[in-house]
Amino acid sequence: MTVTVRFAPSPTGRIHIGNARTALFNWLFALKHKGRFVQRFDDTDVERSRQEFADSILYDLHWLGIFPDQTEYQSRRFASYDAAVDKLKASGVLYPCYETPEELDLRRKVRRTRGLPPVYGREALKLTADERASYEHDGRKPHWRFLLPNFKSNPFETERTEIHWNDVVRGEETVDLASLSDPVLVREDGTYLYTLPSVVDDIEMEISHVIRGDDHVTNTGVQIALFRAIGADPPEFGHHNLLTTASGEGLSKRTGALSIESLRDGGIEPMSVASLAVLVGTSENVTAVPSLLDLAEKFDPAATSRSASKFDPDELVVLNRALLHHMSFDEVRDRLMVLGVSGDHAEAFWMAVRGNLDRLSDAVSWWRILREGPQPAAEIAEEDREFVGQALDLLPEEPWDGNVWKDWTAKVKKATGRKGKALFMPLRLALTGLESGPELADLLPLVGREGTLARRP
Repeated sequence: MTVTVRFAPSPTGRIHIGNARTALFNWLFALKHKGRFVQRFDDTDVERSRQEFADSILYDLHWLGIFPDQTEYQSRRFASYDAAVDKLKASGVLYPCYETPEELDLRRKVRRTRGLPPVYGREALKLTADERASYEHDGRKPHWRFLLPNFKSNPFETERTEIHWNDVVRGEETVDLASLSDPVLVREDGTYLYTLPSVVDDIEMEISHVIRGDDHVTNTGVQIALFRAIGADPPEFGHHNLLTTASGEGLSKRTGALSIESLRDGGIEPMSVASLAVLVGTSENVTAVPSLLDLAEKFDPAATSRSASKFDPDELVVLNRALLHHMSFDEVRDRLMVLGVSGDHAEAFWMAVRGNLDRLSDAVSWWRILREGPQPAAEIAEEDREFVGQALDLLPEEPWDGNVWKDWTAKVKKATGRKGKALFMPLRLALTGLESGPELADLLPLVGREGTLARRP
């Protein structure tokens, strides 16, 4: 069997880190099993779905390194859903209901007062043909419910209503259909709710594994029953835990909390996002993984915790720093060029500063410091200004190599008697304007003798 997974967001907003977690779980699962990844847009909500959101989702996925093998839109597949509805009606498991929302709400309240679960009582199944005709004569249009099944394996067994499956993430799972209302599959206006199109698409697209958030566990019980009613074997299912904000709040496309777009605009590397999104809330240590192929080797869906996990953006900066510190110049050459960092010294510059960057864009400020000097110039104490002037008078002649910093400071130490912080800090402030940063032994050859003399306070 070819492993085929799908990521099926509604294009009603930009995806956030929680959505990306689901996409990454599916992509990594496909990578591990040399399978296929279907990008499906569940856009049957024509009022809220937008092509611009679909495009932005694809852009975000590409940025993360996810490139679908196939892209589908539910809004182009209504003929398949219509055919499934006809089949379900013919088999008697999709039945018309005429209750108004107010009537349904009243029935739920009555059931609660009687100590019964507030599920639909299947009153519509008892309607006669004349009663249905009367409702339709009065202008009521039906919504259509799926008749959840009972099961018997032999004539002597009592009826059961439980759906069981071996969850890829959570292990053995059970949903008792008796605790649920028969779900509405088709609204009064003929439009489809989520459940039916999802099942039909999974059948026709030959989805082998459905991996999604654990808020869908109950849906899965219903959908397995619907797969069987349509005459298809259900795929395997996996339900991963959800992510929250650092303060424990849920994520939403509408609020834009932790959107992939905002993380990208904030200078976070895609593998920092992927590493934290996948590894947080699992038994694996959260580390900066350099590629999705490497992450796939570490990925084990069964290692995921059952409880929700907090996603702290501050951890992204730590991972970002670790990734940048190990990136070769070839990996960042083009991006640095876009930022204006290029020329003969670009590679030496990158190797000098990469260990001090939180974000790639931070390199720009160091490039400017090396080329133009500190802006504005650092405030240096009067006695230190005199010392820096004296030190610059001892600056070696060019050509310079990697030993120039060591040779120069040795001469300055001998001439002035200064050592340690008293020796190095005033020179660092004069050269960079900052109290910390890359090794001056690496920076000084890049500044050059003329540039260094120009920093005289």
